Amino acid sequence: MENSINAINELLVGIFNDILEIEQNSLNAGMLNELSVTEIHTIDAIGVNSARTMSEVASDLNITIGTLTTAITNLVKKGYVDRKRTEEDRRLVLIQLSMKGKLAFRIHRKFHRDMVKETINGLSEIEEKVLVSALKKLSTFFESKCFNSDVKK
Repeated sequence: MENSINAINELLVGIFNDILEIEQNSLNAGMLNELSVTEIHTIDAIGVNSARTMSEVASDLNITIGTLTTAITNLVKKGYVDRKRTEEDRRLVLIQLSMKGKLAFRIHRKFHRDMVKETINGLSEIEEKVLVSALKKLSTFFESKCFNSDVKK
């Protein structure tokens, strides 16, 4: 049991770090080299559909509106995000991706699609189903830890 715990811990930490490094290297090597991983994830959270409020995006990213404001200011300066106040309530700020931001969104989504395709390449259908099932359980566990501050360590 202890060997499994150590192996799983090393794998999870390694995978997490590898994904961040691969993602940053991909950004640096491509046409999105002026963006950080945090900025591309902000772009991803805004999405390509309709304009969203700062509160909605901050909630999706699990960050404060103040932290998001700083990120959005930088993304506006770089031309990836448009920011406007509504006519009905001038306090309400809406953000949406510019054309440049939508392109970045699509490139980032393709990066993730390609990464997942490469990850499952060579797996049998059964192995793929087991992987999905295990990742769902892992995701449910982590979500319960994120949203339950009463969890004992």
